[in-house]
Amino acid sequence: MAIVVNMPRLSDTMEEGTVAKWLKSVGDKVEEGDILAEIETDKATMEFESFNEGTLLHIGIPEGDTAPVDSLLAIIGDEGEDISSLLNGSGTSAPASETTGDTASEDEDQMEVSEDTEQGGGEIPEGVEIVKMPRLSDTMEEGTVASWLKQVGDDVEEGDILAEIETDKATMEFESFYSGKLLYIGIQEGESSPVDAVLAIIGPEGTDVDAVLNNKSGAGKKSTATSSVKEESKPTQADTKKEDTKSVADGERIFASPLAKKIAADKGIDLAKVTGSGDNGRIIKKDIENYTPSTAAAPEAASAGKAETAVASQPVSMALPSGEEGTEEVKNSNMRKAIAKALGNSKFSAPHFYLTIEVDMDNAKASRAQINSLPDTKVSFNDMVLKACAMALKKHPQVNTTWNGDTTTYNKHIHMGVAVAVDEGLVVPVVKHCDLLGLTQIGAAVKDLAGKARSKKIAPAEMQGSTFTVSNLGMFGILEFTSIINQPNSAILSVGAIVEKPVVKNGEIVVGSTMKLTLACDHRTVDGAVGAQFLQTLKSYVENPVTMLA
Repeated sequence: MAIVVNMPRLSDTMEEGTVAKWLKSVGDKVEEGDILAEIETDKATMEFESFNEGTLLHIGIPEGDTAPVDSLLAIIGDEGEDISSLLNGSGTSAPASETTGDTASEDEDQMEVSEDTEQGGGEIPEGVEIVKMPRLSDTMEEGTVASWLKQVGDDVEEGDILAEIETDKATMEFESFYSGKLLYIGIQEGESSPVDAVLAIIGPEGTDVDAVLNNKSGAGKKSTATSSVKEESKPTQADTKKEDTKSVADGERIFASPLAKKIAADKGIDLAKVTGSGDNGRIIKKDIENYTPSTAAAPEAASAGKAETAVASQPVSMALPSGEEGTEEVKNSNMRKAIAKALGNSKFSAPHFYLTIEVDMDNAKASRAQINSLPDTKVSFNDMVLKACAMALKKHPQVNTTWNGDTTTYNKHIHMGVAVAVDEGLVVPVVKHCDLLGLTQIGAAVKDLAGKARSKKIAPAEMQGSTFTVSNLGMFGILEFTSIINQPNSAILSVGAIVEKPVVKNGEIVVGSTMKLTLACDHRTVDGAVGAQFLQTLKSYVENPVTMLA
Protein backbone atom coordinates (compact mmCIF):
# COMPACT_ATOMS: atom_id res chain seq x y z
CA MET A 1 0.00 0.00 0.00
CA ALA A 2 1.34 3.41 -0.99
CA ILE A 3 2.48 5.77 1.78
CA VAL A 4 2.40 9.57 1.60
CA VAL A 5 5.57 11.26 2.89
CA ASN A 6 5.05 14.88 3.98
CA MET A 7 7.52 17.76 4.35
CA PRO A 8 8.98 17.12 7.85
CA ARG A 9 9.46 19.70 10.61
CA LEU A 10 13.24 19.45 11.09
CA SER A 11 13.64 22.33 13.56
CA ASP A 12 11.53 23.86 16.28
CA THR A 13 10.95 27.06 14.30
CA MET A 14 10.61 25.53 10.85
CA GLU A 15 7.45 26.52 8.99
CA GLU A 16 8.53 25.59 5.46
CA GLY A 17 11.37 23.71 3.82
CA THR A 18 13.26 23.82 0.54
CA VAL A 19 14.33 20.63 -1.23
CA ALA A 20 18.00 21.32 -1.86
CA LYS A 21 18.62 17.99 -3.59
CA TRP A 22 16.89 14.69 -4.26
CA LEU A 23 19.04 11.61 -3.57
CA LYS A 24 16.40 9.30 -5.08
CA SER A 25 14.52 9.54 -8.39
CA VAL A 26 11.05 8.33 -9.36
CA GLY A 27 11.26 4.58 -9.95
CA ASP A 28 14.17 4.02 -7.54
CA LYS A 29 13.97 1.38 -4.83
CA VAL A 30 13.93 2.87 -1.30
CA GLU A 31 15.02 1.01 1.82
CA GLU A 32 14.25 2.10 5.37
CA GLY A 33 17.06 4.43 6.45
CA ASP A 34 17.95 5.56 2.90
CA ILE A 35 18.48 9.30 2.46
CA LEU A 36 15.60 10.58 0.32
CA ALA A 37 16.58 14.24 0.02
CA GLU A 38 18.57 17.14 1.46
CA ILE A 39 16.13 19.67 2.90
CA GLU A 40 17.01 23.26 3.71
CA THR A 41 15.30 24.44 6.91
CA ASP A 42 15.38 27.87 8.50
CA LYS A 43 18.60 26.87 10.29
CA ALA A 44 20.55 24.37 8.20
CA THR A 45 20.50 21.94 5.29
CA MET A 46 19.75 18.47 6.67
CA GLU A 47 19.51 14.94 5.30
CA PHE A 48 16.01 13.45 5.42
CA GLU A 49 15.87 9.67 5.61
CA SER A 50 13.02 7.35 4.70
CA PHE A 51 11.12 5.43 7.37
CA ASN A 52 9.45 3.27 4.71
CA GLU A 53 10.42 0.72 2.07
CA GLY A 54 9.23 0.41 -1.51
CA THR A 55 9.51 2.23 -4.83
CA LEU A 56 9.57 6.03 -5.09
CA LEU A 57 6.38 6.57 -7.12
CA HIS A 58 6.02 10.35 -7.01
CA ILE A 59 8.00 13.50 -6.11
CA GLY A 60 5.73 16.31 -4.95
CA ILE A 61 8.30 19.09 -4.45
CA PRO A 62 11.01 19.48 -7.13
CA GLU A 63 14.56 20.50 -6.32
CA GLY A 64 14.83 24.16 -5.42
CA ASP A 65 11.13 24.52 -4.58
CA THR A 66 9.87 25.57 -1.15
CA ALA A 67 6.73 24.24 0.52
CA PRO A 68 5.08 24.47 3.98
CA VAL A 69 5.56 21.77 6.61
CA ASP A 70 3.21 18.79 6.00
CA SER A 71 2.97 19.43 2.24
CA LEU A 72 3.11 16.35 -0.01
CA LEU A 73 6.81 15.58 -0.41
CA ALA A 74 6.76 12.11 -1.97
CA ILE A 75 4.81 8.86 -2.32
CA ILE A 76 6.40 5.45 -1.69
CA GLY A 77 4.67 2.18 -2.57
CA ASP A 78 4.73 -0.90 -4.78
CA GLU A 79 6.01 -0.62 -8.34
CA GLY A 80 3.14 0.08 -10.75
CA GLU A 81 0.67 0.89 -7.95
CA ASP A 82 -2.16 3.32 -8.80
CA ILE A 83 -1.64 6.49 -6.72
CA SER A 84 -4.14 8.76 -8.48
CA SER A 85 -6.49 8.73 -5.48
CA LEU A 86 -3.65 9.90 -3.18
CA LEU A 87 -2.72 12.70 -5.55
CA ASN A 88 -6.31 13.85 -5.93
CA GLY A 89 -6.86 13.58 -2.20
CA SER A 90 -3.86 15.84 -1.55
CA GLY A 91 -5.15 18.45 -3.93
CA THR A 92 -2.33 17.81 -6.41
CA SER A 93 -2.90 16.55 -9.95
CA ALA A 94 -0.99 13.53 -11.16
CA PRO A 95 2.04 14.25 -13.34
CA ALA A 96 1.65 13.49 -17.01
CA SER A 97 4.10 10.62 -16.89
CA GLU A 98 2.02 8.85 -14.25
CA THR A 99 -1.42 9.31 -15.86
CA THR A 100 -2.94 7.62 -18.90
CA GLY A 101 -1.11 9.89 -21.32
CA ASP A 102 -3.53 12.80 -21.65
CA THR A 103 -2.46 15.36 -24.23
CA ALA A 104 -1.84 19.10 -24.28
CA SER A 105 -5.48 19.90 -23.55
CA GLU A 106 -4.97 19.10 -19.85
CA ASP A 107 -4.52 21.75 -17.15
CA GLU A 108 -1.05 23.17 -16.52
CA ASP A 109 -1.05 21.42 -13.13
CA GLN A 110 -1.53 18.06 -14.87
CA MET A 111 1.31 18.85 -17.27
CA GLU A 112 3.86 19.32 -14.45
CA VAL A 113 6.33 16.46 -14.28
CA SER A 114 9.54 15.75 -12.44
CA GLU A 115 12.88 16.11 -14.18
CA ASP A 116 13.32 12.35 -14.08
CA THR A 117 10.05 11.53 -15.82
CA GLU A 118 9.03 14.42 -18.10
CA GLN A 119 8.97 13.78 -21.85
CA GLY A 120 9.09 16.01 -24.93
CA GLY A 121 10.40 19.53 -25.50
CA GLY A 122 11.44 22.02 -22.84
CA GLU A 123 12.95 19.48 -20.45
CA ILE A 124 16.11 20.25 -18.48
CA PRO A 125 18.95 18.03 -19.76
CA GLU A 126 20.21 15.27 -17.53
CA GLY A 127 23.01 16.34 -15.21
CA VAL A 128 22.15 20.05 -15.40
CA GLU A 129 21.46 21.72 -12.04
CA ILE A 130 19.90 25.15 -11.51
CA VAL A 131 21.45 26.71 -8.39
CA LYS A 132 19.22 29.26 -6.69
CA MET A 133 19.96 32.07 -4.24
CA PRO A 134 19.95 30.21 -0.90
CA ARG A 135 18.19 31.31 2.29
CA LEU A 136 21.20 31.53 4.61
CA SER A 137 19.40 33.03 7.61
CA ASP A 138 15.92 32.88 9.06
CA THR A 139 15.16 36.51 8.14
CA MET A 140 16.91 36.58 4.76
CA GLU A 141 14.69 37.81 1.92
CA GLU A 142 17.42 38.68 -0.58
CA GLY A 143 21.15 38.17 -0.91
CA THR A 144 24.05 40.07 -2.44
CA VAL A 145 26.89 38.27 -4.20
CA ALA A 146 29.98 39.71 -2.52
CA SER A 147 32.38 37.76 -4.75
CA TRP A 148 32.48 34.77 -7.07
CA LEU A 149 35.10 32.15 -6.34
CA LYS A 150 34.37 30.37 -9.63
CA GLN A 151 33.98 31.78 -13.15
CA VAL A 152 31.96 30.59 -16.15
CA GLY A 153 33.80 27.62 -17.66
CA ASP A 154 35.46 26.53 -14.42
CA ASP A 155 35.15 22.96 -13.14
CA VAL A 156 33.09 22.68 -9.96
CA GLU A 157 33.28 19.81 -7.52
CA GLU A 158 30.71 19.05 -4.83
CA GLY A 159 31.82 20.98 -1.74
CA ASP A 160 33.67 23.72 -3.66
CA ILE A 161 32.93 27.29 -2.57
CA LEU A 162 30.98 28.91 -5.41
CA ALA A 163 30.55 32.41 -4.02
CA GLU A 164 30.55 34.60 -0.93
CA ILE A 165 26.98 35.80 -0.29
CA GLU A 166 26.08 38.75 1.91
CA THR A 167 22.89 38.15 3.89
CA ASP A 168 21.14 40.53 6.26
CA LYS A 169 23.35 39.26 9.09
CA ALA A 170 26.74 38.22 7.75
CA THR A 171 28.79 37.39 4.66
CA MET A 172 28.85 33.61 4.28
CA GLU A 173 30.54 31.14 1.97
CA PHE A 174 28.12 29.20 -0.25
CA GLU A 175 29.29 25.78 -1.35
CA SER A 176 28.12 23.72 -4.30
CA PHE A 177 26.10 20.55 -3.83
CA TYR A 178 26.83 19.54 -7.44
CA SER A 179 29.74 18.72 -9.75
CA GLY A 180 30.20 19.86 -13.36
CA LYS A 181 31.05 22.97 -15.36
CA LEU A 182 29.87 26.40 -14.21
CA LEU A 183 27.79 27.22 -17.28
CA TYR A 184 26.08 30.43 -16.28
CA ILE A 185 26.19 33.12 -13.59
CA GLY A 186 22.80 34.75 -13.03
CA ILE A 187 23.73 37.33 -10.37
CA GLN A 188 26.88 39.37 -10.84
CA GLU A 189 29.22 40.51 -8.05
CA GLY A 190 27.67 43.38 -6.08
CA GLU A 191 24.14 42.63 -7.31
CA SER A 192 21.23 41.68 -5.02
CA SER A 193 18.42 39.26 -5.80
CA PRO A 194 15.56 37.62 -3.87
CA VAL A 195 15.90 34.18 -2.34
CA ASP A 196 15.30 31.44 -4.97
CA ALA A 197 16.39 33.64 -7.89
CA VAL A 198 18.64 31.82 -10.39
CA LEU A 199 22.17 32.14 -9.03
CA ALA A 200 24.01 29.82 -11.40
CA ILE A 201 23.70 26.79 -13.66
CA ILE A 202 26.03 23.80 -13.34
CA GLY A 203 26.15 20.92 -15.81
CA PRO A 204 28.05 19.18 -18.60
CA GLU A 205 30.18 21.26 -20.98
CA GLY A 206 28.31 22.20 -24.15
CA THR A 207 24.87 22.38 -22.55
CA ASP A 208 22.46 24.81 -24.24
CA VAL A 209 22.08 27.33 -21.42
CA ASP A 210 19.46 29.32 -23.35
CA ALA A 211 17.15 26.31 -23.43
CA VAL A 212 17.60 25.69 -19.70
CA LEU A 213 16.84 29.33 -18.84
CA ASN A 214 13.85 29.43 -21.16
CA ASN A 215 12.49 26.26 -19.62
CA LYS A 216 13.05 27.68 -16.14
CA SER A 217 11.23 30.93 -16.85
CA GLY A 218 8.44 29.54 -19.02
CA ALA A 219 7.48 29.84 -22.68
CA GLY A 220 6.50 32.70 -25.00
CA LYS A 221 7.32 36.30 -24.12
CA LYS A 222 8.94 35.38 -20.83
CA SER A 223 11.44 33.14 -22.59
CA THR A 224 12.30 35.90 -25.06
CA ALA A 225 12.73 38.45 -22.30
CA THR A 226 14.88 36.12 -20.23
CA SER A 227 17.06 35.28 -23.20
CA SER A 228 17.45 38.95 -24.08
CA VAL A 229 18.39 39.96 -20.56
CA LYS A 230 20.75 37.05 -20.26
CA GLU A 231 22.54 37.91 -23.49
CA GLU A 232 22.98 41.50 -22.37
CA SER A 233 24.19 40.64 -18.85
CA LYS A 234 26.30 37.53 -19.46
CA PRO A 235 29.83 38.38 -20.60
CA THR A 236 31.99 35.78 -22.26
CA GLN A 237 35.07 34.51 -20.53
CA ALA A 238 37.26 36.66 -22.74
CA ASP A 239 35.13 39.72 -21.97
CA THR A 240 35.32 38.94 -18.26
CA LYS A 241 39.09 38.81 -18.33
CA LYS A 242 39.26 42.09 -20.24
CA GLU A 243 36.93 43.75 -17.74
CA ASP A 244 38.97 42.44 -14.80
CA THR A 245 42.20 43.74 -16.29
CA LYS A 246 40.67 47.12 -17.03
CA SER A 247 39.15 47.43 -13.56
CA VAL A 248 42.44 46.79 -11.85
CA ALA A 249 44.29 49.10 -14.22
CA ASP A 250 42.09 52.17 -14.02
CA GLY A 251 41.41 51.97 -10.30
CA GLU A 252 37.67 51.56 -10.58
CA ARG A 253 37.69 48.18 -8.89
CA ILE A 254 40.19 45.73 -7.49
CA PHE A 255 39.22 42.06 -7.32
CA ALA A 256 40.25 40.62 -3.96
CA SER A 257 38.82 38.18 -1.45
CA PRO A 258 37.30 39.65 1.74
CA LEU A 259 40.05 38.02 3.83
CA ALA A 260 42.75 39.52 1.59
CA LYS A 261 41.14 42.95 1.91
CA LYS A 262 41.03 42.67 5.71
CA ILE A 263 44.69 41.58 5.99
CA ALA A 264 45.74 44.34 3.58
CA ALA A 265 43.86 46.94 5.62
CA ASP A 266 45.47 45.70 8.85
CA LYS A 267 48.95 45.88 7.30
CA GLY A 268 48.35 49.15 5.46
CA ILE A 269 48.99 47.58 2.05
CA ASP A 270 47.61 49.29 -1.07
CA LEU A 271 45.76 46.57 -3.01
CA ALA A 272 46.37 48.43 -6.28
CA LYS A 273 50.08 47.57 -5.96
CA VAL A 274 49.52 43.84 -5.35
CA THR A 275 49.51 41.28 -8.16
CA GLY A 276 46.81 38.65 -7.73
CA SER A 277 47.48 34.95 -8.31
CA GLY A 278 43.84 33.81 -8.07
CA ASP A 279 41.34 33.28 -10.84
CA ASN A 280 41.33 36.19 -13.33
CA GLY A 281 44.01 37.98 -11.32
CA ARG A 282 41.99 37.97 -8.10
CA ILE A 283 44.05 38.90 -5.02
CA ILE A 284 43.97 36.20 -2.35
CA LYS A 285 45.41 35.77 1.16
CA LYS A 286 48.85 34.46 0.12
CA ASP A 287 49.37 37.41 -2.26
CA ILE A 288 49.08 39.82 0.69
CA GLU A 289 51.28 37.68 2.95
CA ASN A 290 54.00 37.45 0.27
CA TYR A 291 53.79 41.10 -0.79
CA THR A 292 57.00 43.15 -0.61
CA PRO A 293 56.74 46.95 -1.01
CA SER A 294 58.48 48.35 -4.09
CA THR A 295 61.84 50.07 -3.55
CA ALA A 296 60.57 52.87 -5.80
CA ALA A 297 58.40 54.03 -2.93
CA ALA A 298 61.32 55.75 -1.16
CA PRO A 299 62.33 58.05 -4.06
CA GLU A 300 58.67 58.87 -4.59
CA ALA A 301 58.33 59.82 -0.94
CA ALA A 302 61.46 61.97 -1.19
CA SER A 303 60.10 63.72 -4.28
CA ALA A 304 56.83 64.30 -2.50
CA GLY A 305 58.72 65.82 0.43
CA LYS A 306 60.56 68.24 -1.87
CA ALA A 307 57.31 69.21 -3.54
CA GLU A 308 55.71 69.90 -0.17
CA THR A 309 58.70 72.05 0.83
CA ALA A 310 58.38 74.03 -2.39
CA VAL A 311 54.70 74.53 -1.83
CA ALA A 312 55.29 75.60 1.76
CA SER A 313 57.73 78.30 0.62
CA GLN A 314 55.13 79.92 -1.65
CA PRO A 315 53.45 83.10 -0.34
CA VAL A 316 50.18 82.50 1.47
CA SER A 317 47.21 83.57 -0.61
CA MET A 318 44.74 85.86 1.10
CA ALA A 319 41.90 84.87 -1.23
CA LEU A 320 38.82 83.43 0.47
CA PRO A 321 38.41 79.65 0.08
CA SER A 322 35.88 78.55 -2.52
CA GLY A 323 34.96 74.91 -2.04
CA GLU A 324 32.63 72.72 -4.04
CA GLU A 325 29.54 71.11 -2.68
CA GLY A 326 29.28 67.37 -3.14
CA THR A 327 27.44 64.28 -2.03
CA GLU A 328 28.00 60.56 -2.33
CA GLU A 329 25.26 57.96 -2.46
CA VAL A 330 26.20 54.60 -0.96
CA LYS A 331 24.13 51.48 -1.52
CA ASN A 332 22.66 50.13 1.72
CA SER A 333 23.84 46.65 2.62
CA ASN A 334 21.37 43.87 3.33
CA MET A 335 22.37 44.02 7.00
CA ARG A 336 21.69 47.77 7.14
CA LYS A 337 18.27 47.31 5.51
CA ALA A 338 17.39 44.44 7.86
CA ILE A 339 18.35 46.52 10.92
CA ALA A 340 16.24 49.44 9.66
CA LYS A 341 13.25 47.20 9.04
CA ALA A 342 13.44 45.37 12.39
CA LEU A 343 13.99 48.47 14.52
CA GLY A 344 11.37 50.45 12.62
CA ASN A 345 8.81 47.70 13.15
CA SER A 346 9.67 47.54 16.86
CA LYS A 347 9.59 51.29 17.49
CA PHE A 348 6.36 51.87 15.57
CA SER A 349 4.46 48.82 16.81
CA ALA A 350 5.53 48.45 20.47
CA PRO A 351 4.57 51.27 22.90
CA HIS A 352 7.97 51.97 24.50
CA PHE A 353 8.47 53.55 27.92
CA TYR A 354 11.73 54.02 29.82
CA LEU A 355 12.86 53.64 33.43
CA THR A 356 16.29 54.75 34.68
CA ILE A 357 18.06 53.83 37.89
CA GLU A 358 21.51 54.74 39.30
CA VAL A 359 23.58 51.92 40.78
CA ASP A 360 26.40 52.11 43.37
CA MET A 361 29.37 50.28 41.78
CA ASP A 362 31.89 50.38 44.64
CA ASN A 363 31.25 46.78 45.73
CA ALA A 364 31.12 45.60 42.11
CA LYS A 365 34.54 47.13 41.40
CA ALA A 366 36.04 45.50 44.47
CA SER A 367 34.46 42.12 43.68
CA ARG A 368 35.65 42.22 40.09
CA ALA A 369 39.21 43.00 41.17
CA GLN A 370 39.17 40.00 43.51
CA ILE A 371 37.72 37.66 40.87
CA ASN A 372 40.21 38.77 38.21
CA SER A 373 43.12 38.25 40.61
CA LEU A 374 42.57 34.51 40.20
CA PRO A 375 44.75 32.77 37.56
CA ASP A 376 43.28 32.57 34.03
CA THR A 377 40.16 34.48 35.09
CA LYS A 378 38.76 37.55 33.34
CA VAL A 379 35.32 38.98 34.13
CA SER A 380 33.97 42.30 32.84
CA PHE A 381 31.32 44.56 34.34
CA ASN A 382 29.11 43.65 31.38
CA ASP A 383 29.35 39.96 32.35
CA MET A 384 28.20 40.88 35.85
CA VAL A 385 25.25 42.86 34.45
CA LEU A 386 24.24 39.93 32.20
CA LYS A 387 24.29 37.53 35.14
CA ALA A 388 22.34 39.98 37.32
CA CYS A 389 19.70 40.44 34.58
CA ALA A 390 19.31 36.68 34.18
CA MET A 391 18.74 36.22 37.91
CA ALA A 392 16.35 39.18 38.08
CA LEU A 393 14.31 37.73 35.18
CA LYS A 394 13.77 34.53 37.20
CA LYS A 395 12.11 36.63 39.91
CA HIS A 396 10.13 38.77 37.45
CA PRO A 397 8.93 36.38 34.68
CA GLN A 398 6.58 38.99 33.22
CA VAL A 399 9.62 40.82 31.81
CA ASN A 400 10.77 37.58 30.12
CA THR A 401 7.77 37.50 27.77
CA THR A 402 6.64 37.92 24.15
CA TRP A 403 3.49 39.72 22.98
CA ASN A 404 1.50 37.69 20.43
CA GLY A 405 -1.64 39.77 20.07
CA ASP A 406 -4.26 37.43 21.53
CA THR A 407 -1.78 35.72 23.87
CA THR A 408 1.44 36.43 25.78
CA THR A 409 4.24 33.85 25.82
CA TYR A 410 6.03 33.43 29.17
CA ASN A 411 9.49 32.05 28.43
CA LYS A 412 10.65 29.48 30.98
CA HIS A 413 14.23 29.71 29.69
CA ILE A 414 16.48 32.78 29.82
CA HIS A 415 18.49 33.52 26.67
CA MET A 416 20.38 36.81 26.84
CA GLY A 417 20.93 38.83 23.66
CA VAL A 418 24.12 40.93 23.68
CA ALA A 419 24.20 43.87 21.25
CA VAL A 420 27.52 43.92 19.34
CA ALA A 421 28.62 46.74 17.02
CA VAL A 422 30.06 45.60 13.67
CA ASP A 423 31.29 47.59 10.66
CA GLU A 424 27.90 47.66 8.94
CA GLY A 425 25.65 48.08 11.96
CA LEU A 426 24.53 45.96 14.88
CA VAL A 427 24.04 42.25 15.51
CA VAL A 428 22.72 40.49 18.62
CA PRO A 429 24.42 37.17 19.45
CA VAL A 430 22.60 35.12 22.08
CA VAL A 431 24.02 33.52 25.24
CA LYS A 432 21.70 30.57 25.90
CA HIS A 433 20.54 29.65 29.43
CA CYS A 434 22.45 32.56 30.92
CA ASP A 435 20.95 32.02 34.39
CA LEU A 436 22.67 28.62 34.60
CA LEU A 437 26.14 29.93 33.70
CA GLY A 438 28.83 31.32 35.97
CA LEU A 439 30.46 34.70 35.43
CA THR A 440 33.55 33.24 33.73
CA GLN A 441 31.37 31.07 31.45
CA ILE A 442 29.30 34.10 30.45
CA GLY A 443 32.48 36.08 29.75
CA ALA A 444 33.93 33.33 27.56
CA ALA A 445 30.66 32.95 25.64
CA VAL A 446 30.32 36.68 24.98
CA LYS A 447 33.94 36.98 23.85
CA ASP A 448 33.57 34.05 21.45
CA LEU A 449 30.27 35.25 19.96
CA ALA A 450 31.40 38.88 19.63
CA GLY A 451 34.56 37.76 17.83
CA LYS A 452 32.55 35.68 15.38
CA ALA A 453 30.15 38.56 14.77
CA ARG A 454 32.91 41.06 14.00
CA SER A 455 34.66 38.63 11.62
CA LYS A 456 31.31 37.75 9.97
CA LYS A 457 31.71 34.10 10.89
CA ILE A 458 28.74 33.88 13.26
CA ALA A 459 26.06 31.32 12.40
CA PRO A 460 22.42 32.41 12.09
CA ALA A 461 21.45 29.97 14.87
CA GLU A 462 23.76 31.85 17.26
CA MET A 463 21.69 35.02 16.80
CA GLN A 464 18.24 33.51 17.38
CA GLY A 465 16.04 32.91 20.41
CA SER A 466 16.84 35.81 22.76
CA THR A 467 14.27 36.54 25.48
CA PHE A 468 15.95 39.72 26.85
CA THR A 469 18.71 41.99 25.48
CA VAL A 470 21.51 44.11 26.96
CA SER A 471 23.15 47.01 25.11
CA ASN A 472 26.28 48.57 26.65
CA LEU A 473 27.81 51.86 25.47
CA GLY A 474 29.66 52.56 28.70
CA MET A 475 33.02 51.82 27.09
CA PHE A 476 32.42 54.82 24.80
CA GLY A 477 31.87 57.15 27.75
CA ILE A 478 28.09 57.34 27.29
CA LEU A 479 26.53 58.08 30.67
CA GLU A 480 22.89 57.31 29.85
CA PHE A 481 20.87 56.32 26.76
CA THR A 482 17.74 54.51 25.60
CA SER A 483 17.52 51.54 23.24
CA ILE A 484 14.86 50.21 20.87
CA ILE A 485 13.44 46.86 22.00
CA ASN A 486 14.82 43.84 20.16
CA GLN A 487 11.57 42.08 19.29
CA PRO A 488 10.16 39.60 20.13
CA ASN A 489 11.63 40.60 23.54
CA SER A 490 9.54 42.69 25.91
CA ALA A 491 12.45 44.76 27.25
CA ILE A 492 16.05 45.84 26.66
CA LEU A 493 18.56 47.22 29.17
CA SER A 494 20.87 50.12 28.28
CA VAL A 495 24.12 50.21 30.31
CA GLY A 496 26.04 53.48 30.75
CA ALA A 497 29.58 54.26 31.85
CA ILE A 498 30.89 53.94 35.44
CA VAL A 499 31.81 57.37 36.72
CA GLU A 500 33.38 58.69 39.93
CA LYS A 501 31.46 61.56 41.56
CA PRO A 502 30.43 62.93 44.96
CA VAL A 503 27.79 60.74 46.60
CA VAL A 504 26.13 60.75 50.02
CA LYS A 505 26.90 57.75 52.25
CA ASN A 506 25.94 57.61 55.91
CA GLY A 507 25.11 61.30 55.83
CA GLU A 508 28.52 62.31 54.47
CA ILE A 509 29.63 63.39 51.00
CA VAL A 510 32.30 61.01 49.71
CA VAL A 511 33.71 59.98 46.32
CA GLY A 512 31.79 57.04 44.89
CA SER A 513 31.41 55.13 41.62
CA THR A 514 27.98 54.95 40.01
CA MET A 515 26.44 53.63 36.81
CA LYS A 516 23.07 54.36 35.18
CA LEU A 517 20.85 51.58 33.83
CA THR A 518 17.85 52.36 31.62
CA LEU A 519 15.16 49.76 30.94
CA ALA A 520 13.05 50.13 27.78
CA CYS A 521 9.75 48.25 28.20
CA ASP A 522 6.95 47.17 25.89
CA HIS A 523 3.88 48.52 27.69
CA ARG A 524 1.72 45.76 26.19
CA THR A 525 3.44 43.16 28.40
CA VAL A 526 5.38 45.11 31.04
CA ASP A 527 3.67 47.73 33.20
CA GLY A 528 5.53 50.53 34.94
CA ALA A 529 5.40 48.90 38.37
CA VAL A 530 6.67 45.57 36.97
CA GLY A 531 9.59 47.30 35.25
CA ALA A 532 10.43 49.27 38.39
CA GLN A 533 10.42 46.12 40.55
CA PHE A 534 12.68 44.37 38.05
CA LEU A 535 15.17 47.25 38.23
CA GLN A 536 15.13 47.19 42.03
CA THR A 537 16.03 43.49 42.00
CA LEU A 538 18.68 44.07 39.34
CA LYS A 539 20.17 46.91 41.41
CA SER A 540 20.48 44.69 44.49
CA TYR A 541 22.38 42.03 42.52
CA VAL A 542 24.75 44.49 40.81
CA GLU A 543 25.49 46.39 44.02
CA ASN A 544 26.17 43.14 45.91
CA PRO A 545 27.78 40.68 43.46
CA VAL A 546 28.34 38.11 46.22
CA THR A 547 24.58 37.41 46.13
CA MET A 548 24.96 36.18 42.54
CA LEU A 549 27.54 33.63 43.64
CA ALA A 550 25.52 32.22 46.53
